[in-house]
Amino acid sequence: MLVSAKDMLTKAKQGHYAVGQFNINNLEWTKAILMTAQELNSPVILGVSEGAGKYMAGYKTVVGMVNGMLEELNITVPVALHLDHGSYEGALKCIEAGFSSVMFDGSHYPIEENIAKTKELVKLTNEKGLSIEAEVGSIGGEEDGVVGAGECADPQECKQIADLGVTMLAAGIGNIHGKYPENWAGLSFETLDAVQQLTGEMPLVLHGGTGIPEDMIKKAISLGVSKINVNTECQLSFAAATRKYVEEGKDQQGKGFDPRKLLAPGFEAIKETVKEKMELFGSVGKA
Repeated sequence: MLVSAKDMLTKAKQGHYAVGQFNINNLEWTKAILMTAQELNSPVILGVSEGAGKYMAGYKTVVGMVNGMLEELNITVPVALHLDHGSYEGALKCIEAGFSSVMFDGSHYPIEENIAKTKELVKLTNEKGLSIEAEVGSIGGEEDGVVGAGECADPQECKQIADLGVTMLAAGIGNIHGKYPENWAGLSFETLDAVQQLTGEMPLVLHGGTGIPEDMIKKAISLGVSKINVNTECQLSFAAATRKYVEEGKDQQGKGFDPRKLLAPGFEAIKETVKEKMELFGSVGKA
């Protein structure tokens, strides 16, 4: 059964570790992430961007697949199904479809509008017992067509949004979606520290977890980051394993073209990447 991300993140913040949000793109992704979480006894958040939701034939399809897997794979660790970088309309649709958590990304609106829309969604998610993530200061890189440079959030604005009663807060601290450029300046721990001091117990979220050096990840966790989003890294490891399989001509041997065989190495690669991340984030054995 899907749960809100609130309990798992409150525990993570108190225990100085982070729960990974791993974005799902299809059945292989979902199964690999859930099985790894169960094997490692780790809580997990499945992220779905609006683009991926569309690709997987809609939010109801995603909810049906995830709920079916929880039952059939006997998944007992806490699992939240979370809309990633949602629009206001997207958040409403996911709530209706049966997601247990949503993110409303109002970071591109003027702060007043971000506050007004976040407020409405806080009320709705509270009524239904779901968790909600808000964002202040855009995260750099490209996310579903929206390009940001990785600017840092204003800590005072973070406090204004946190005070609305959101479950978790994503604050831009120089982080970027996708691969990091050569000239990346690194994370702004000053911003993170200032945000943490103003938002107190609020679990903070680090987007764009791919490519941030391990020591920076650990430092971010020590400064209150309790949720870290991973997507690109799983895509890269899946692609590399699939490429190897095809380049070695395995798809032309026997029934090697069968999708179950063709996608198996990529599936295992996702599991491996998720395991590495869960170990790094410290969530292993915390379910």
